Amino acid sequence: MAEAGVLVDCAPLTAVSAATTVRVRDGQPLLTDGPAAELREQVGGYAIIDCPDLDDALKWAAAMPAARDCSVEVRAIVEVGGGHIGSGR
Repeated sequence: MAEAGVLVDCAPLTAVSAATTVRVRDGQPLLTDGPAAELREQVGGYAIIDCPDLDDALKWAAAMPAARDCSVEVRAIVEVGGGHIGSGR
């Protein structure tokens, strides 16, 4: 993906046991040790790729090792206010 120029960023995530969930209630942050929801499956990492369309993104997702052993969920990044959240654009 890097050689093809579609990889923007990727990284593994720490174990869900190391998660802290943040919620704001009555204007105050509420911190809870652990994940936001108890699920059977966990997100183990992420990859952001820049593709011209969904078909291309699905092709690259199928090439990822995780697709053979687990699964790869493909989603578009939602643009908010003319740019991506956290992108500074």
